[in-house]
Amino acid sequence: MIQVNVKCPKCGHSLMEKGHKIDGKPAIMVKFSYAAKKGSAYLSSLYGSYNSELPFAIPEHKVAGFRCPHCDADLKTDRKCDVCGSHMVALDLTQGGNVQFCSRKGCRKHLLEFSDFDTELEAFYKAYAHQLDA
Repeated sequence: MIQVNVKCPKCGHSLMEKGHKIDGKPAIMVKFSYAAKKGSAYLSSLYGSYNSELPFAIPEHKVAGFRCPHCDADLKTDRKCDVCGSHMVALDLTQGGNVQFCSRKGCRKHLLEFSDFDTELEAFYKAYAHQLDA
C-alpha cells in the first residue's frame, strides 16, 4: 500500500493531520456528519486501507457527509458509485489527480483518477516511487 497526501479540491488546503496517525501514517482529517451529528473524522492515508476513526457510529449501509475542515466545502461529487449508487467523495492528490471513495458506510469502492493521465501519473510515480519499491 502507498500513502497518499491529499488536499481540498475547493480551497487547496492540506487535509493531512501529521499529529494524528492511522496505520502508522499521518491521517486525513475531514468534517463528518450523519443524522444531524457532526465531528472530525480521521481516515487512513494508505490507499486501499479502510481504517478510520469516526466521532460517532453510523449504521451499516447509511450515507455520511464529508466536508473540508478549512472551507467547509462539501467533498461529495456528482459521480455515483458504480457498486451501490451513492455519491463518491473526492480529495485532490497533492501531485495531481484525485482519490475517490464511496460515501456509504460499508461500501469499499475507491479509485485513483488522473485528468491529465500522462503528466499526473508521472508526477504520482515520482512522488511515491520510494514507497512502491519498498
